[in-house]
Amino acid sequence: MTVRKNQSQLSATEKRRFVNALLELKRSNRYDTFVTTHNAFIMSDTDSGRRVGHRSPSFLPWHRRFLIEFEQALQSVDPSVALPYWDWTKDRTAASSIWAADFLGGTGRSRDEQVMDGRFAFSSGNWPVTVNTDTRGFLRRNLGGAGRLPTQADVDAALDITTYDTSPWNSASAGSFRNTLEGWRGRSGLHNSVHVWVGGQMTSGVSPNDPVFWLHHAFIDKLWAQWQARHPRSGYLPAVRTPDVVDLRGTMRPWNDVTPADMLDHTRYYTFDTTA
Repeated sequence: MTVRKNQSQLSATEKRRFVNALLELKRSNRYDTFVTTHNAFIMSDTDSGRRVGHRSPSFLPWHRRFLIEFEQALQSVDPSVALPYWDWTKDRTAASSIWAADFLGGTGRSRDEQVMDGRFAFSSGNWPVTVNTDTRGFLRRNLGGAGRLPTQADVDAALDITTYDTSPWNSASAGSFRNTLEGWRGRSGLHNSVHVWVGGQMTSGVSPNDPVFWLHHAFIDKLWAQWQARHPRSGYLPAVRTPDVVDLRGTMRPWNDVTPADMLDHTRYYTFDTTA
């Protein structure tokens, strides 16, 4: 069984193997297919139209499936690798271990946000950014340049919400755990504000260009699992067919055979390390 660990608890060997698997997916062009897929859904998901990956109830199950497929791709390179998660309620500064040169590298230089250290720096030759929203072919970050990292109190407030989602099933949904966690409602911004805090490509549809995307979303997925355990009688909504969004047993594009119901039990695929 795959066990996802807090990145701060990874050994030097686990970090190295994870990074090596990322670099191999990049070298073989498999990595960029995930970037392309994510960007396509960011661009097509709107509050007033059909929406699947974002601004919608299926935000959480869609990304859970997306992460599972990416994790499986990593494991096709190295079966020992699992997706770690970044607990940004604890590791809150640019000096945190996640940004060390032996892991994801640090923030970008001031003039163009180019990441200069670690194995994802452009100068390493390992990480050309080819699926982009502009012509800059390097990984960019501006850690802490804008936004804020949510606190544990912000997380606790979201976990206390008892209803999974509410009409109109978009970024305006009030009293919605999904919408609060996604970051469209409430002062904390949760998921969205972390993207802004990291900066660079993380503020765009091509956010998976930054490997931290996967660790951030692995933590969002963990928070959903915590909410599910806390509110076992509060299921996915909408449960019945609803215009423009994916109901409990509706198909989530781009997959032909995956529904939110299929994604409710993460333990079929992985568990989380509870020692951190």
